Amino acid sequence: MRSGLTVFARLALTATAIAPVGFTYAAVAALNDHYGTMLILLVASMMLVKICVWVLDSITTKSGVDPNATAPEKHKITNVEPADRENTAIILLYLMPLFTADFNDLNWVIWVPTILVFAVIAMTSHSYFFNPLLGLFGWHFYRVGTPENVTRLLISKQTINKGDRSIVGIQLSDYVILDTE
Repeated sequence: MRSGLTVFARLALTATAIAPVGFTYAAVAALNDHYGTMLILLVASMMLVKICVWVLDSITTKSGVDPNATAPEKHKITNVEPADRENTAIILLYLMPLFTADFNDLNWVIWVPTILVFAVIAMTSHSYFFNPLLGLFGWHFYRVGTPENVTRLLISKQTINKGDRSIVGIQLSDYVILDTE
């Protein structure tokens, strides 16, 4: 059973994965002189990113935010490759609001459920980790192989360019490891 911290980390990663949608809507709102809406969207999206970075940094600094959190352990990796290049569909979701000519033309009855469905799918499909904004804070995403022939996602601040090594990290889910070194 995973600790509350890993559940919180997963929720933070999912919320942050949809933060770029908020930034895009903020841009559309600004282009249409809806500055109040723009400000709310910008602040909310920035808060989501900040919370996620805080959670990841807290986990990796050994102090953590939960004394009952899973302890870091060694994970052997056999191979490694970047894991953030196959998410074109997600990036299209981020950009879709820009294709609307006018902020008032956005059909919120369609957009809100679409974003919620995206969040639920991201959380339940192990794709919640993808977030281009975390790269701005030095986080990298890797697909790593294990001796058990299981492919896992590694979230790390390290630049990792070779396999056949061990890393110390916390397993956030069955397929996601957060590097704590």
